[in-house]
Amino acid sequence: MALSLKENYWLRSGLLNVLQNFSGVFFGFASFYFLVRVLTKDHFGTWTLFMSITTILEIVRSGLIQNALIKYISSSKKEQHAEIISASFTISGILTLVCILANFLFAHELAVLWKSPELVKMLYTYNILFFFTGILTQFNCIEQANLSFSGIVLTNFIRQFSLFFYILISYVFGYKIQLVNLIYVQIFSVMLSSLIAYFHVKPHFHISFKLYPEWIKKLFNYGKYAFGTSISSILSGTIDQMMLGGMLSTAASGAFNIAVRITNLFDIPTNAVAAIVFPQSAKRMETEGKEGIKYLYEKSVGTILAILVPGLFVLYFCSGFVVHFIAGTKYEDSVPLLRVTLLYCLFIPYGRQFGTILDSIGRTKLTFYIVLITASLNLGLNYIFISKFGVIGAAYATLVSNIVGFTIGQVILKKELNVNVLRTFIYAYRFYPEVYNKYVLKRST
Repeated sequence: MALSLKENYWLRSGLLNVLQNFSGVFFGFASFYFLVRVLTKDHFGTWTLFMSITTILEIVRSGLIQNALIKYISSSKKEQHAEIISASFTISGILTLVCILANFLFAHELAVLWKSPELVKMLYTYNILFFFTGILTQFNCIEQANLSFSGIVLTNFIRQFSLFFYILISYVFGYKIQLVNLIYVQIFSVMLSSLIAYFHVKPHFHISFKLYPEWIKKLFNYGKYAFGTSISSILSGTIDQMMLGGMLSTAASGAFNIAVRITNLFDIPTNAVAAIVFPQSAKRMETEGKEGIKYLYEKSVGTILAILVPGLFVLYFCSGFVVHFIAGTKYEDSVPLLRVTLLYCLFIPYGRQFGTILDSIGRTKLTFYIVLITASLNLGLNYIFISKFGVIGAAYATLVSNIVGFTIGQVILKKELNVNVLRTFIYAYRFYPEVYNKYVLKRST
């Protein structure tokens, strides 16, 4: 019996997004595996801090326009798409110029703060990369809004594989890696990816080279709180590494990054489901109301938990072996950090889907305030705990702020959508027999 159109969408999109996130984490992980072996602890720490800065710059831009662009294209008439896309490119262009200017102004000060003179040239060179990632992000958002993911998967693969291949070749042949060369490789891969993304999105890409103040205002008003949420969220995720670099050393930041990179493996199902849920939740709000959104939240979180928990359990008890195998014995101090970071992985699906669902029903302002509170709490706890406990204090601070964020989020979801957190565990328990019955047995018959 053939699968229904809705089931096909979820299965196809789910597989594509899991593939995308898996390849992203795999290549990121593989690149990291060889990078820690060719760089000193200080140079790896410098690269970690560079990635923290540039991630914030990317989020500053995409946070303001990404969700707004996807939402309005998903829920508007096709005749309006050209105006929406034009307005989005206008906002993206302005933000790109602002971020590049800020990068030029503060690159030297950051290099002095972290005692890493290489950062100046790295950040200046990154401005070229930042220009092209802005174009690529727009193409990917338009494709996602049209419930298509093949181009996104391919372009992400190209970007990730290119960097991995350069690092692997350098490792195998004993080339000394200059950190700025890693950025040159990324520039090449993003230019190629943008070209490929254009051909994938071309059927949906309609743009008018005019200013549309009404749509600019509408996208900005929707995106400003999503922007604030994204900034607060990414700061919450990187502030620990930045503070370790400033309060202790770049090597301490690198050691903490080892634990973070290992736990990033568990972002695969969370990110994949979030990418599928957002455009679907925007549609369900129009057709099924809050009851449909409630089911979507409970079901998606339960699905993620079902996939995460077995892996978390195994990795927790094998932390020492995993760190030694991946990063070598020189990162022995990352083992206790990993055990703590694995604990807060349990709360990430709740927080990620909380933001996705509230954004899709237009409560971006509320999401912003909650993330701002938890990010501020994380900042304060990091300062206190790092001062008192050293490197592991950063892990404790993030764990506590995640627990607080989870509690606040569930109270709000109960009030807004009558979400029952216990049902997420029921859906998690039912996940494997449900997948077997729906997709394995049904396919065979």
